[in-house]
Amino acid sequence: MHTLRTSLPLLNAVVIFLGAARNGGLTAASEELNIAQSAVSRHVANLERQLGDLNEPS
Repeated sequence: MHTLRTSLPLLNAVVIFLGAARNGGLTAASEELNIAQSAVSRHVANLERQLGDLNEPS
């Protein structure tokens, strides 16, 4: 059984994804957020694993 805590994405991952969307890429987001590009990529991948393809138009 999923609890609310395990079914919602982490806020950090959402913030990082929005940074990538706003800046048009993972590298630009990593520079804006002052974190490694690999960390941005990992957070976006984890978010996609939870929510599905984030590049797909709805």
